[in-house]
Amino acid sequence: MFRTALRNVLAHKARLLMTILAVMLGVAFVSGTLVFTSTLSNATQASSQEGYDNVDVAIQPKKSEPDSGAPGAAPRLDQKLLDAAGKVPGAASATGTVSGFTAVGDKNGKLIGDGFTTRGGNYFPAKDGKDARYPMRDGVAPKGPDQFALDAHTADKAGYKVGDTVRISVDGPVREQKLTGIFTTDDGMVVAGGSLALFDTPTAQKLFAAPGEFSEIDVKAAPGTSQTALKAAVDKVLPEDGAETTTGKQLADEEAAFIAKSMDGMRNALLAFAGIALFVGVFIIANTFTMLVAQRTKELALLRAVGASRRQVTRSVLIEAFVVGAVAAVAGLAAGIGIGAGLRALMSSTGATVPDGPLVVSLSTVLASLLVGIVVTVLAAWLPGRRAAKIPPVAAMSSVHATATSKSLVVRNTIGALFAGAGAAGVLVATGMPDGKAMMGLGAILLLIGVFILTPLLSRPLIALATPVLRAFGISGKLARQNAVRNPRRTAATASALMVGLLLITGMTVVAGSAQKGIDKMATDALKADYIVSMASRTPLSPDVAKTLDGLDDVTAVSPLRNSPSRIGGDTEYLTGVNGKDFGKLTRLDFTKGSLGELRGGRAVVDDTTAKEKGWQPGSRFPVTFEDGKQGTLTVSGVYQGNDMLRGIILDNATLAPHQKQITDMQVMVKTKDGATDATKDALATALGENPAIAIADKADVSDNIAKMFSLMLNMLYGLLAMAVIVAVLGVINTLAMSVFERSQEIGMLRAIGLDRRGIKRMVRLESLVISLFGGVLGIGLGVFFGWAVGELISAQMATYELVLPWGRMGVFLALAAVVGVLAALWPARRAARLNMLAAIKTE
Repeated sequence: MFRTALRNVLAHKARLLMTILAVMLGVAFVSGTLVFTSTLSNATQASSQEGYDNVDVAIQPKKSEPDSGAPGAAPRLDQKLLDAAGKVPGAASATGTVSGFTAVGDKNGKLIGDGFTTRGGNYFPAKDGKDARYPMRDGVAPKGPDQFALDAHTADKAGYKVGDTVRISVDGPVREQKLTGIFTTDDGMVVAGGSLALFDTPTAQKLFAAPGEFSEIDVKAAPGTSQTALKAAVDKVLPEDGAETTTGKQLADEEAAFIAKSMDGMRNALLAFAGIALFVGVFIIANTFTMLVAQRTKELALLRAVGASRRQVTRSVLIEAFVVGAVAAVAGLAAGIGIGAGLRALMSSTGATVPDGPLVVSLSTVLASLLVGIVVTVLAAWLPGRRAAKIPPVAAMSSVHATATSKSLVVRNTIGALFAGAGAAGVLVATGMPDGKAMMGLGAILLLIGVFILTPLLSRPLIALATPVLRAFGISGKLARQNAVRNPRRTAATASALMVGLLLITGMTVVAGSAQKGIDKMATDALKADYIVSMASRTPLSPDVAKTLDGLDDVTAVSPLRNSPSRIGGDTEYLTGVNGKDFGKLTRLDFTKGSLGELRGGRAVVDDTTAKEKGWQPGSRFPVTFEDGKQGTLTVSGVYQGNDMLRGIILDNATLAPHQKQITDMQVMVKTKDGATDATKDALATALGENPAIAIADKADVSDNIAKMFSLMLNMLYGLLAMAVIVAVLGVINTLAMSVFERSQEIGMLRAIGLDRRGIKRMVRLESLVISLFGGVLGIGLGVFFGWAVGELISAQMATYELVLPWGRMGVFLALAAVVGVLAALWPARRAARLNMLAAIKTE
């Protein structure tokens, strides 16, 4: 039976080619994803670990316990501790470090490293006047508040040289610094495309901490001293509370684990789309083996007649599938390695700096690729093989096609209806639940299974709708319709592959478009402010920015938004500080109870979710422990509907500021006399020093940013789902090609009685078009339903969510299905038209 299976594979290699390609594409996606993420993760980890070469023990502020004291920031480390750490036995040197956000503008005023980490730190010279962490390539180390050094990658990218004056920003105001040095570094964040600016230690402490304080102290071990021994020695000089030590190896391992974990999201997302492509490929594999088995019914019956058991017949089909899967998996693995290398090169070509390192093809990647390809193919071929083994030899010898019995069709349709009904009910029930994600997921799976089972039943009435159009093509159109419904199971399996891809594309488009409209409406409804001013990096903003804006003649109202941790009832809650006098002029909150009133003193407004959790009503008084540890009492004056822009406990900045250790703003809301105009926006930008780190956005900018975000997300998803559509195209081609082979005698007869080659081509093309449009209609219809259902869950969290049906894009998707049908039919139609009619008529 093994030899028989191998001969069958070789005999039908042309017909199995599309199946191999479908599996190969899915496996290539899987292996390419694993190779790319493993390579990127390995190179980034190696690069980051190099940054810890000069760190044997790190002293860091102790992280405060959730229920201990004040909720403020961890204490800093002082010069006294630095000196003590450098003198412990086994210590060669001790380095104090401080760091924070630092935006560096290029010569055109644009932020360098947008989207990456842009940081600043201190240059800490040793006794020889050099900092071993940052070797100077050009120039000298910075000295004084007006000088700084820049990493070589950023300097080269921006075209900066020693002596240039560079515009930078730490927390809002623009600083013009003289570039005195350009250094090299193995810092993983810089290698990944970020920027690093260095100041002398006093300047850095003033910018990022406080005079004489450090955020970390790194101790270098003397030769012959282990990290463990050094850590034990350093522990003895630590203050009783406020600091803790970690070895350099532990820090490197933690960062490696963090990098590996950060890759998980990308890896899982890409593998999910690979899984979709493989899922679509299952339909092709099952369809191919079903047709091959049907065409070899007499051959299999003969094997049964000469003594082969049912198990042996099934095994022979599975062996064929194993061979096909193994070939496809090996080819897919090779293609995936190329894809992994190509993705790394693509990232580099788009300006992203990818750390150097070897291409990583791990044993787990090889095994996973081979396992996926073989298992998917064998599982998809199991049902056709089992079905072939169940056909009685006598019945099979008398008929080439073993048609399904009416009983099997009734059972199939009944099961499909039960699954579809249960799934639809589950989805509908989930839309009314507070947290219906699990129920909706289960319902969606059951509904999809039900639709897959019912697709043969649905094919007849839906394809019948195309009858009036097909009549316009004469006998070719009539034959195309009859061929499409002749074998409903085959038509259904072919259409289902395309249906899955269009279902996902349509559903995601509906959800993304609706969410964008909801967020856009939220920004319009919740804000009266003309502009939102914030750091481009979403880091804290200097309060000087709000003061500058408040002093402008064209500005009528200003309110900075500040966040400060507090403890309320044993829980950590963030307080939002605003300018109580102007807050009502800048926002439009929907109050369910009470009102905004005059937000001053101990008065506060809370969102409805927090009020419900705490049991608060207007007039409720509650104790609060502020950031500095001092206690106070706030009174609820109103309860408003929270949204993604404003939520939580809001009070006057005059009440909050005295308790903040460091006053910074998250953003500033601004209202002007003339409203949002280009001239006003330019005037605000000029007043803020044309700062590349500050973003000034009006409502249109907010909407545009949202639109860009959703467009980018959708385009990425479309690109990833294109793999599933390509696999579906292969499925249509494969089905039509094998159908042409199966109907060779019939096509020969049609040619003999007068249907010309053009008519044959038209017949095959129309059949392909009908099948593709059938899959497209099902996919778009289910996509709209699932998009609506997911939107109902989102609307429970987003009051402004509004269902938007993208009619234009859905028309494009349907046209795409038609194009798929036309393109997929080109080769099968040409093959059918070139059949020799006499040879075809004699075909058995």
